[in-house]
Amino acid sequence: MNKGTRAALAAILLGSCVAALAEIAPAEFDDEGNGRNWLTYGRTHSEQRFSPLSQISADNIGELGLAWSVELPNARQLVATTLAVDGVLYVTSSFSVVTAIDARTHQVLWRFDPKVPEHAGDTLRVLWGSSRGVAYWNGKIFVAAGDGRLIAVDAATGKEQWSAMTVEPGSYYYVTGAPRAFNGKVVIGNGGTEMGPTRGYVTAYDTETGQQLWRFWVVPGNPADGFEDNAMKMAAATWNGEWWKHGGGGNVWNAITYDPDYNHIYLGTGNGSPWNQKIRSPGGGDNLFLCSIVALDADTGRYKWHYQTVPGETWDFNSAMDIVSVDFKVHEREVKALMHAPKNGFFYIINRANGKLLSARPFAKVTWATEVDMKSGKPIEVQGSRYEDGHVRIWPGPLGAHNWQPMSWNPGTGLMYFPYHDLPGDYDDTGIRHAEFTHHDFQFEAGVAYGGEDADPSLATSGLMAWDPLTQSAVWKIPNPGLWHGGTMTTAGNLVFQGLGDGRFVAYRADNGEEVWSFNARHGVSAPPITYELDGQQFIALPVGWGGGMAMLGGSLGAQHGWPYGMHPRRLLVFALGGKAALPDTLPAIQVTPIDDPAFVVDADRAAAGKDMWSKTCSWCHGPGAVAGGGAPDLRASAAMLDLDSLSSIALDGARVARGMPRFSDMTKNDMLNLQHFVRQQARAGLTR
Repeated sequence: MNKGTRAALAAILLGSCVAALAEIAPAEFDDEGNGRNWLTYGRTHSEQRFSPLSQISADNIGELGLAWSVELPNARQLVATTLAVDGVLYVTSSFSVVTAIDARTHQVLWRFDPKVPEHAGDTLRVLWGSSRGVAYWNGKIFVAAGDGRLIAVDAATGKEQWSAMTVEPGSYYYVTGAPRAFNGKVVIGNGGTEMGPTRGYVTAYDTETGQQLWRFWVVPGNPADGFEDNAMKMAAATWNGEWWKHGGGGNVWNAITYDPDYNHIYLGTGNGSPWNQKIRSPGGGDNLFLCSIVALDADTGRYKWHYQTVPGETWDFNSAMDIVSVDFKVHEREVKALMHAPKNGFFYIINRANGKLLSARPFAKVTWATEVDMKSGKPIEVQGSRYEDGHVRIWPGPLGAHNWQPMSWNPGTGLMYFPYHDLPGDYDDTGIRHAEFTHHDFQFEAGVAYGGEDADPSLATSGLMAWDPLTQSAVWKIPNPGLWHGGTMTTAGNLVFQGLGDGRFVAYRADNGEEVWSFNARHGVSAPPITYELDGQQFIALPVGWGGGMAMLGGSLGAQHGWPYGMHPRRLLVFALGGKAALPDTLPAIQVTPIDDPAFVVDADRAAAGKDMWSKTCSWCHGPGAVAGGGAPDLRASAAMLDLDSLSSIALDGARVARGMPRFSDMTKNDMLNLQHFVRQQARAGLTR
């Protein structure tokens, strides 16, 4: 085929996409009975991640096979939900790069790269490069770039239409979450709580022009500056001290749910900045609207109601996990509810009209509180859990009993499916002078000693759970190996799908949890699957590429699965009944072997100084104790760490910014020397284990 013919064919393909995309009706975003597309993060605005498709079922799942796959070069980590819009799949990878793939021809139509490392500046030090997906509305794809830009691109051509900066450039804010689009609006929040004084907020923009429509602040600012609205005035009464100097936190970095029944959007808000409440709000207080579900008027962004899961939080127990909108019957009475399983280990059912708590029960090991009082709606805390007397170990820890990995609701079984973790957290603020605490730019500082050492994987267990909200109990549980597995998707075919960190893609019977199918994806899975229908056939799509917080900050908890940085290909896999395609051979799971220079003499004082710097600056990507979880290179095995000039060129001069390694302009060559001694110390310890 010559260039002219190829160009003409591409124009025809793109033209057909334009015509098809223009026909997507707004009502389809709320149509639970139409399974042909996957139009938004949770398939429909309810975020249920349930598909009514049943061509693939528990009875014929043995015939499911790989239909086709596409390589995604330079993707690094894949954690996003893929969108399927009338025959086009939109896959988001590292640094918010979006690839559009024709689902019929399996050809890449376009690739949009927002060039995040070039725009991020110092923010590159904290943003990880993760992106959990894009939004679609009226022929446009909305990309939330990690550096804070919200960009609209033409869904058919990938050409940029407009760009809006949602954060202050060069600030501590970054974006990893997927935008949500509805009724001509696109909404996005941000992260950054631990990396400096941040005050969370959510912003809505016009989908056609990029004009800001409204902004809702999660926590109050300095009262001397006045309050943006009555909600902030109300919230300020629940804070003490000069909290605004610490930002307050509350960043909405993941969960946003639109509800057309009430014209609400529900925000899942973040933890405090810093974690330690004794610092940010001495004297206590509920600290609204941290760790809450907050309902806003979707047109104006005005506060409607809230429910707070962790008043006065002090453990990083944010409520940024899924908020799923469900209509179900209790004793023949219809209940319009929200379901929420946040980090703190309790499963909540909330009336979505008014925020009233309907039920709350623990779904995992919980030792920080005994129960939730149904009259006050507040947890009954265990004395000493706020590390009042120094060190305390509680369940869950900052990883949470459930993290951002999506859960799914099956109306046929009446069950919610989600991954859970049982891993404790050790907290200790002994020796920390609360009144003298200050943030240092782009350094991980929680106000409590946490995360300096590599975690022992044997302390952690995890699994997949089917939860009955009517009885508030688990119907079945499936143990999973290690930690950090993908989110779920469920279908009318009595199936639940989940990708695992060990590289398997598994299907279970939705009613009883029996494993009925699995596929070796040959790389760790962190993203959730989707399903769609094309030309009368049901397909299942799954991005495969180990990533997310566990790959960056997990240390041995992440490394145990055996997916070192850059060693395994990233792909989009698509499955169908009768699929016969095969994946190319790739490396099996492997473990990093540290390297050493026997002539290098470790200076204990320099190693100690390097350890302190590492925990605040380097562990965010390269892992605690210098053990990388797979999302960034393991520096114990890096030749650059053996050569001070090479290390300085990379870290001080920015030689690898284009590859995502930031420049640390505030560090010195002496700092590099300290880090070198620490990493050499850790490498030798790793060789002797």
